[in-house]
Amino acid sequence: MSSLMSGAPLSLTQCEPKPHAYNPPLYNGDPNSCRVFLSQCSLVFALQPRRYATQRLKVAYVITLLPGKAREWGTAVWDASASFCTDFEEFRAEMTKLFDRSVKGDEAASKLAWLRQGSHSVTEYAILFKTLAASCDWNEGALQAMFREVLNFDIQDEIATHDLPQDLEGFINLATRVESHLHLCQLEETLPSKSHSPPQSPLAEPEPMDLGQGPLVNRGVLVGVSPLVSPQSCTRFPATITYQDSVHSCKALIDSGAEASFLDCSTAMSWGIPAIPLSSPVTVWGLSGQPVAINTHTAPCVSLAVSGNHRESVALFLLESPHACLVLGHPWLVQHSPHVDWSRNQILSWSQSCLACCLGAASPPLSVSPVLQVEVADLTGVPGEYCDLRLVFSKSRATLLPPHRPFDCANDLLPGTSLPRGRLFSLSSPEQEAMDKYIQESVKAGLIRHSSSPAGAGFFFVKKRDGSLRPCIDYRGLNDITVKNRYPLPLMSSAFELLQGAKVFTKLDLRNAYHLIRIREGDEWKTAFDTPMGHYEILVLPFGLTNAPAVFQGMVNSVLVDMINQFVFVYLNDILIFSPPLQVHTQHVHQVFQRLLENQLYVKAEKCKFHSKSVTFLGYVVSAGEIKPDPAKVKAVAEKALQRFLGFANFYWRFIRNFGQVAAPLMALTSIKEAFDNLKSRFISAPVLSIPDPER
Repeated sequence: MSSLMSGAPLSLTQCEPKPHAYNPPLYNGDPNSCRVFLSQCSLVFALQPRRYATQRLKVAYVITLLPGKAREWGTAVWDASASFCTDFEEFRAEMTKLFDRSVKGDEAASKLAWLRQGSHSVTEYAILFKTLAASCDWNEGALQAMFREVLNFDIQDEIATHDLPQDLEGFINLATRVESHLHLCQLEETLPSKSHSPPQSPLAEPEPMDLGQGPLVNRGVLVGVSPLVSPQSCTRFPATITYQDSVHSCKALIDSGAEASFLDCSTAMSWGIPAIPLSSPVTVWGLSGQPVAINTHTAPCVSLAVSGNHRESVALFLLESPHACLVLGHPWLVQHSPHVDWSRNQILSWSQSCLACCLGAASPPLSVSPVLQVEVADLTGVPGEYCDLRLVFSKSRATLLPPHRPFDCANDLLPGTSLPRGRLFSLSSPEQEAMDKYIQESVKAGLIRHSSSPAGAGFFFVKKRDGSLRPCIDYRGLNDITVKNRYPLPLMSSAFELLQGAKVFTKLDLRNAYHLIRIREGDEWKTAFDTPMGHYEILVLPFGLTNAPAVFQGMVNSVLVDMINQFVFVYLNDILIFSPPLQVHTQHVHQVFQRLLENQLYVKAEKCKFHSKSVTFLGYVVSAGEIKPDPAKVKAVAEKALQRFLGFANFYWRFIRNFGQVAAPLMALTSIKEAFDNLKSRFISAPVLSIPDPER
């Protein structure tokens, strides 16, 4: 004020208005937006240098923009006064290391080479393509050639009739115009021509027709679609539809006579899927040439999963169809070309294009090492009819870092809790050598990585029966504050009724079990552990986490959902396949192997038992119509101590007549010796039970 009164001149910096900087949106841990978020924060600091004058202020500002699991990490390192919290660039480097998984260099080039347009529009595909292209060093000509090669064939054919532009942008513009032209042509084909229009008739009583038997006419016309579907003669497959994080299960009807795919209107409404009006109605014609419905709406793109891990984005027409809520028509069959066992309503395999697109999340890694290429699996004991799927027995592929999938293991913490710090265990010389080998091999395989996490659990070893050492991590502190996953594990007793009529059995053991599942992205820092060699965190599901069994069971159940309780029983990494005749059994085993391979799950050939009339499974010996205790479990009954024996007895109580009455003296601590010896004698000579028949 005094300078104004005295008439002193103002400096230019005093006259310049301060630039306004908007706060970046909150960052939630998405690996694809980490770099953009940090760059936006840097712009805020550049525009307002006086407001964020110190490095700690900059770090504190970034942490305030971290919600959810990202904030858990930020708050933990701030409270722990981590050294990198005093410098924004160091903090940025640590956060990038933890959260940024954007592809770069050779990885971007590999992904670019495998990219396909698929169900994306040219515009959507161009965004994906240019994002990856920005991270690799391909020249303009190579990028243009690659972009053209992976476009859908109909667009490629049309582009061949045009003069090609010299740059990528011009080529993308041409492809966009061609796609729009083809789309308009398809819309015109959906409207019947005047010269061939059937006589108009009321729509009050549309003519019923059999799905799957309609003649194929011009693509885009809905032929073979009827609201009067016979529920008894339908071929249906399990499917899930996801819209805005809401997942719904249903049965999909595959109809080669339908010229489009559609969803029932009422079902879409109950699932919260909106109806989008068509620019012009489309008439649905029946076999006789009579109109059976008028289609006026379509659904937005939804995520569709069919038969395990086959996922895609689809747009569906909306029609009234109460008996078939989802119909997949002829265009869907042409696009994916599934190999279907129609007698059993099962999809056995998919086309090669599906391996790169729809099954991309489960396909083998792009960069395959020479070791994997020359590996020859030991198939001793594996029947010859499964040698075409020999990769399912691969040892080296089972040790690779698996892809992220919907069933990644989450480690959500209870509100108001903080991670406890474990202690560093002292190790003997053999344990030190085993630890060095474990760390080196796991880091090389990408299963663990160096960590700056404030968490830390103890690392030690336990001896196996064969004398080797198993690495273990003491996650008791983390488990105490983890939100529990209550997914149930099955009871073996629930399988007794399922086994009725089964005569042939195959037992499978999944290789590397828990390591086939990833830790949810952004939660890896919570799995950190301390060793004399340093601080590490795990990227795959480790033994010892409280939610590990539930997550693993849920994953295997999800993969084999349409086979479980039909001819498959699953308990964690143990899979039992059962069938009446051998011919059907080999088909069942083949289907299971195919599904496991699609989802990058592998089997121990040396622990499998094929085509057996009797198999040991989860403490029981199961054979045709019979079940009895595992002899190995009852072999040492005579040497068991009382308390351990009672635990054993409670597991097998159903094999002993009047068990409660015989064991009562043990519980009452009277006549202990007599009752103890009596029960041991009965277990050693336990009878064989018949598998229950639900019809008797």
